[in-house]
Amino acid sequence: MGQHCCQHKAKELEKLQKRQSKVLWIILVINAVMFFVEFSGGIKAASLSLAGDSLDMLADALVYGFSLYVIKKGKKAQVRSAMLKGGIMYISAIAVFARATYQLFAQTVPTVQLMSEIAILALVANLICFLLLIRHRNDNINMSSVWLCSRNDIIANTSVLLTAGLVLLTGSFLPDLILGLLLTFVFAQSAGKVLTQARQ
Repeated sequence: MGQHCCQHKAKELEKLQKRQSKVLWIILVINAVMFFVEFSGGIKAASLSLAGDSLDMLADALVYGFSLYVIKKGKKAQVRSAMLKGGIMYISAIAVFARATYQLFAQTVPTVQLMSEIAILALVANLICFLLLIRHRNDNINMSSVWLCSRNDIIANTSVLLTAGLVLLTGSFLPDLILGLLLTFVFAQSAGKVLTQARQ
């Protein structure tokens, strides 16, 4: 009876791992594609916040790649992956801060229409990712940290849209700068949560 129970649990775990793998592959492709869309759009629209958000898409694509690597591995591998993801999130925060600093000196006003269109596209893409991940957020530390990344993406996309609206109203580069600094705080805070979970 005990052996039957163990076999049943092993089969359930294998099914869970396959479901996680499928979801992560879909999200990996979405983030990789959106990185190129946002980065090229950010350059064309002269939008530093949009280009900065594309770096987060790139980081997420790398994160999901590592998550796929550890799905069938033990707790130690999951912890190492979570630590690495926390590090990548901190690097993203530094990148946003660097862009905000550059914007302070460059004072370039973004093209609002193109910036808004790409930000909306990115928001829709990240909402899809968020909904795909929500059922897996409590599976393990790995999927929990991936879900946190997805939540932060939605916050970042909404911030870019708000920036576009404020730039349209004020004709100033300052909204991009202010919200860029807010993004830095959100990314750094979530990175701390991921690293704390991994240490625990």
